[in-house]
Amino acid sequence: MACPIGLFSYTKFKKTLEGIILFKRNLALLLVVMLVASMFIGCGSKPEEPAAPAEATPAAEPAAEPAAEPAAEPTAVEQVLYWNVGSEPKTIDPGLNAASDGGHVINNMFEGLMREINGKLEPAMAESYTMSDDGLVYTFKLRDAKWSDGKAVTAQDFEWSWNRVLAEETASEYAWIFGEANVDSFKAIDEKTLEVTLKAPTPYFLGLTAFYTFFPVREDAVAKGADGAWAIDPEASIVNGPFMLESYVGGDRLVLVKNPNYWRADQVKLERIEGLMIVEASTALTAYQSGSIDAFLSPPTEEIPRLIAEDPTFYILPQDGTYYYSLNTEKAPMDNINVRKALSLAIDRKAICETVTKGGQVPALNMVSPASYDADGNLFSTKTGNFGLSETAQIEEAQALLAEAGYPNGEGFPSVELMYNTNEGHKKIAEAIQEMWKQNLNIDVTLTNQEWAVFQDTRREGNYEIARAGWLGDYSDPMTYLGMFLSESPMNYPRWKNAEYDSLIETAKTAPGQERFDALYKADALMESAYVNIPIYTYTNTLMIKEKVVGWEMTTRSNWFFGFAEIAE
Repeated sequence: MACPIGLFSYTKFKKTLEGIILFKRNLALLLVVMLVASMFIGCGSKPEEPAAPAEATPAAEPAAEPAAEPAAEPTAVEQVLYWNVGSEPKTIDPGLNAASDGGHVINNMFEGLMREINGKLEPAMAESYTMSDDGLVYTFKLRDAKWSDGKAVTAQDFEWSWNRVLAEETASEYAWIFGEANVDSFKAIDEKTLEVTLKAPTPYFLGLTAFYTFFPVREDAVAKGADGAWAIDPEASIVNGPFMLESYVGGDRLVLVKNPNYWRADQVKLERIEGLMIVEASTALTAYQSGSIDAFLSPPTEEIPRLIAEDPTFYILPQDGTYYYSLNTEKAPMDNINVRKALSLAIDRKAICETVTKGGQVPALNMVSPASYDADGNLFSTKTGNFGLSETAQIEEAQALLAEAGYPNGEGFPSVELMYNTNEGHKKIAEAIQEMWKQNLNIDVTLTNQEWAVFQDTRREGNYEIARAGWLGDYSDPMTYLGMFLSESPMNYPRWKNAEYDSLIETAKTAPGQERFDALYKADALMESAYVNIPIYTYTNTLMIKEKVVGWEMTTRSNWFFGFAEIAE
């Protein structure tokens, strides 16, 4: 049957957080605007009635007037966006990427079967689709779209790309998401028809076709550079999105230009995007204020109160994501559950949100962000509970747990390292938690930072004791958080293994209705009660973008999209 395009549950999520997420503008300016508006409303005069025409009299010969100067041609606004990408992405190969920074770039260069526009799924490479009555078979009809070199985008491109992600030799960090999507098989019926069969009805599958792992790439392009090198080589990079790569200088910048062969090229106004790679938030803010960049994420936390009060181009948006610390259960003393729970209980999450991050973040008491509802309409993160955690530190209980683990008052506690990727905000949070652990548990924890690309490998390979982590939901469902902790998942940074948990997650992948959520609740309880992670807060998006940039989007999956943006100065 024909299937209408579905909505993400982001709207519900936004309503959930609107009451608790700070979203302010300059109050004084608002009052002035309201006052001025009221003056115009109260004092606006009635248009004058036209005067009665006077009786006609013979007109004198008009004097000759000098010829008018020709009107000056309006100066066209340069359609160039200066955008700070932030840390250099580890990769911008859709099949290899596993991080949000790479996702921002990929979302502007490539396109999947569907795309999110204004919070709704719209047909993209797929002109239309149908879904079988049992919800298992999706048939996508591709539109007449082209790659940036003019060749047709085909169903075979999708089939090859998806098989590439799943191939063991590709070593894609996100291959597991096909399992979460319940994809059983897929095949190109002909050049314009892709058929996908699922193992069970999966309401979030369609949304995932707008996610970068499901984007198509061209086999001949990929062959020009192993390990994603082709994607940063302008001579090899072939894309199907609104922008294509003109140049790439590692650690400095990437330059995107309009793709004339994009199927909606007539709606793409920007001619060029200069993507800078400024890591330090303070440096990015300085560049923004000087006019060197037009848009960036995550201004310095210490500046947020001022920006809320003074700068109307500063935004705080809700985000489906959890900021947390991962505890390596294979390394002592993190192999002791009492140590892990003590570390979590000793943190004052409320203080971190109010005095460190200051961006409207909400203390997180479990790993699932408040963006997903169960089949009965319950907010999953609320119903699942807090597993003994509180927004403020529970010092006495934490100390008792540490003593039970063999470290009374912190005595004999071994040297432990907390690792984070280089970033001012992560550093401030780590320093605050380091101090809380010292004061509340009398233990010393050292801090170490690594560059982003290196850090991702370090964390995935388990070469750490405590590591910063964060997860942005790939779709609005608890599975996007809980699927990470399957025993063999590459995202299972704590390296925690539990056969019952694995079984419950597998059950949830195919079970119907509330039965599915019952399995998810049980699985979540197993994982949360093992205290293998320390949830700290629910993310928000803090960003700045100049008023002259219009038509920009931050998707419900927290990816920039500039496909229909323009400079309107």
